[in-house]
Amino acid sequence: MSVRPSIAFARIATPKKGTVVVLAAEGGALAGPAAALDAGGQLARAFSVADFSGKLAASLELLAPHGAAFDRLAAVGVGKPDALDARAWSRIGGAAFAAARKAQEIAILADVEGAQPSPADVAALALGVCLNAYAFDKYKTKKDNGKAAAGPARVTILCANPAAAKRAFATAQAVADGVVLARDLVNEPANVLGTLEFAAKARELEALGVKVEILTEKEMRKLRMGALLGVAQGSIRPPRLLVMRWDGGKAKDRPVVFVGKGVVFDTGGISIKPAGGMEDMKGDMGGAAAVTGLMHALAARKAKANVVGIVGLVENMPDGNAQRPGDIVTSMSGQTIEVINTDAEGRLVLADALWYANERFAPRFMVNLATLTGAIMVALGAEHAGLFSNDDELAERLLAAGRETGEKLWRMPLGPEYDKMIDSKNADMKNTGGRYAGSITAAQFLQRFVKDTPWAHLDIAGTAMGSPSSEINQSWGSGFGVRLLDRLVSDHYEG
Repeated sequence: MSVRPSIAFARIATPKKGTVVVLAAEGGALAGPAAALDAGGQLARAFSVADFSGKLAASLELLAPHGAAFDRLAAVGVGKPDALDARAWSRIGGAAFAAARKAQEIAILADVEGAQPSPADVAALALGVCLNAYAFDKYKTKKDNGKAAAGPARVTILCANPAAAKRAFATAQAVADGVVLARDLVNEPANVLGTLEFAAKARELEALGVKVEILTEKEMRKLRMGALLGVAQGSIRPPRLLVMRWDGGKAKDRPVVFVGKGVVFDTGGISIKPAGGMEDMKGDMGGAAAVTGLMHALAARKAKANVVGIVGLVENMPDGNAQRPGDIVTSMSGQTIEVINTDAEGRLVLADALWYANERFAPRFMVNLATLTGAIMVALGAEHAGLFSNDDELAERLLAAGRETGEKLWRMPLGPEYDKMIDSKNADMKNTGGRYAGSITAAQFLQRFVKDTPWAHLDIAGTAMGSPSSEINQSWGSGFGVRLLDRLVSDHYEG
C-alpha cells in the first residue's frame, strides 16, 4: 500500500529546505509572504512565459531562486478567492502535493491574496494532500526506477492558526483514512482478498470501537437467505454477511444503515463474462469497500450517530455446483426470484442484505452502494453515480452531499412501468428486465426488498473503479462513497 505522508502545521515563515509550494490567485497574484519568497522575480516571470493565470488547481514549478535555502519553488492556482469552498481547497491540496512531485520535504504556504484560509480550509487542503499521495504499489518489487523507497514525505502546511488547523484536520484525517481503506480493498487482487480476508479486514475496525458480527453460511441458511447463497454456491470461498455497528448517538436513536455489495470477484457465473476486462471484476466489491471505509471514518472521528454497515460477501464462480439460468430461489423475504442471468448477481446479494437490515434494525433510512450495472455507465459515464430513491428528502440530501464533496450523483427514475419489466411467468420476479433500462430495472428489483423504509440505491459502477484521475485521486480504486456518506451523516444525522 502507499505510505501516508506526515502532515504538520506551523505558522507562516520562510521555509529553509525542500520544495516550497505557494498559492496564487486568479491573475497570478501572490500574497505578501509568497511574493517575498520570489524576491528575484523568477516565478513571476515564469507565470508570464508559461501563461500561468492562477486557474484553480493549475500548477507551475521551477528551481528555487538564486540564494534561496530551499530546493524548488512551485505555484498552484486557487482561482477566484471568493469562490473557494472545501471541495476547492481539497483540490488545491492535491495539486500542491502533485506539484512537489517526490520531494521528501514539502512546505505549502497556505496564504492567498484576497482570502485568508480558515482552519477548516487548511484541513481540507491537507485532506487533498493525503488523497493525492495515495498509490497502490505494494506488489511492485522495484520502485522509482529500482531505487529503494525513501519513506513518507513530510508535509508542513504554513498557516495563520496552526493549532486550530491541526484540530480541524483530525476529522479530515479520519475521513482520509476511510477512503484509503476503501481504495486498498478495491485495489487488492482477488487471489489475496477473498470473502474471509475481507471479513478479517472489517474485524480490525473493532480497535476503533466498531462492533463487528460475521454471519456464516450456516447462520444465513437459518435466515433463509436463498438469494445471496445462490450466488455463492459455485465458489469454494464461503459467503459471509458482515454487520458493523457504530453506536455514537443516543441509545434511543434509531440507526441509519448503509449496505454494500461485496462480490469479491465476478466471473458472471454460468452466464460468463467476456475475457476482455474481466480482471477488473476484482473491484466488484466497491460498494462493500465504501461501506467499510465509511464505518472506519465515522468511528475514527467519533461521529455522534448510530450507524450500521452491512456487507454481503460472495464470489460468483461457474463450477459444477453453480447457479444456472432458469433456477428459482427464495429470498429471505419469502419472495421468489427466477434467475434469468447469473451475471445479474449483485442484486440477489443485496436483496437479502437489505431485507435483513430492515427487519433487524428498523432504520431511519437505508442507502445501498453497488457496482451494479454497466448500463449506468452507458447513461452517465464515469462522472456521476446513479441515484435511485423512494424518498425525495433523502435523495436531495444525497445530491447536496455529492455537490459538496465532488462525489457527484444524478437522480434516475423509478416507476410502475419499469417495475413490470421484472415480473416473471414462473416466480414473483426475475433478476433482469432485459436490455433496455437496465440500471432502472435493477433498482426496481431492489425496491421490492425495502418495504416503506426511506431508501436510496447508488449505482457506482462507473465511479468506484477506473474513474477519471483528478487532483484527489490517482488510483484505479477511488474509494467513491466514503466522503459522500460521511458528509450526509455529519450534515443531517449527528447530535
